[in-house]
Amino acid sequence: MLKFIIGKIVRMATLLIALSAICFCLVNYSPIDPVRAYVGADMMRVGPEQRENIAQYWGLDKSPPERFMHWGAAVMQGDLGTSMIHRRPVADVIGEKFLASLALMGAAWLFSGLIGFALGIIAAMRQGTWADRLIKWYCFTLASTPVFWLGLLLLIVFAVWLNWFPAGLGVPAGVLAEEVTLGDRIKHLVLPALTLSIIGVANVALHTRQKLVDVLSTDYVLFARAKGESGLVLLWRHGLRNVALPAVTLQFASFSELFGGAVLAEQVFSYPGLGQATVQAGLRGDVPLLLGIVIFSALFVFAGNLIADIIYRVVDPRIREGRPV
Repeated sequence: MLKFIIGKIVRMATLLIALSAICFCLVNYSPIDPVRAYVGADMMRVGPEQRENIAQYWGLDKSPPERFMHWGAAVMQGDLGTSMIHRRPVADVIGEKFLASLALMGAAWLFSGLIGFALGIIAAMRQGTWADRLIKWYCFTLASTPVFWLGLLLLIVFAVWLNWFPAGLGVPAGVLAEEVTLGDRIKHLVLPALTLSIIGVANVALHTRQKLVDVLSTDYVLFARAKGESGLVLLWRHGLRNVALPAVTLQFASFSELFGGAVLAEQVFSYPGLGQATVQAGLRGDVPLLLGIVIFSALFVFAGNLIADIIYRVVDPRIREGRPV
């Protein structure tokens, strides 16, 4: 297990270096002028000398390789740099924004996994019936639905037409932070979390259905049916254990899709999380913040995949002993 984890960490370190280099090149050669984005609407009042001073202050006067090496040396010492947008350490900005996104992604991750697993089991146990066809149609439709489109649809229906939930933001506008209640935060969280949950159901449900269908067609299940077992008893004794582990693995491996969906959902609902910070960093040329988010998101996805692999090795002795499944 230790050898397996060390190998994963080495590959992750290589991936982080490659991701950082690619993102740095893309931002550096983009048409966005960091100085202009930093100054904003007051650009006409800034003279050439002030532009040079700003560029020198942020290290923009150096060559791209030199800037990347300087940034990499600072990262090795635990310093992700200072955000040009927020004028604060990148680590502090990421920590603050991630806490806002954690509730959103956590709720979406939990509900999509539970609902998807339940729908997959129902579809497999009712294979060929109207319930199976309805669930498959629902999942195939969701699998081809963009997150931002579904978010806009929910926004129009529940926020504009029905006026059940607020149209955006993470807290009510014009309310002091100490006066914001837990109910206010939950009310602003419902629509973006619902958007991510609905999209995330499809993969888990379809994968669980197919796995359970395969299990139900095996010889030992046919023998159990011949002995009189059926329904929930058959599912509990022979099906649930075989489909639960792949579903859990798929759910942990979906961290990348969850993070990518959160970026779009937060942008639609103006939710002040890590996804919206990513968009702002890209549009305004905030290289330190963007690279910091890239590293953090890669570690986030890596943690999900690593947890899934460890669970598989701990629960399934065939994988732990290196035998074929």
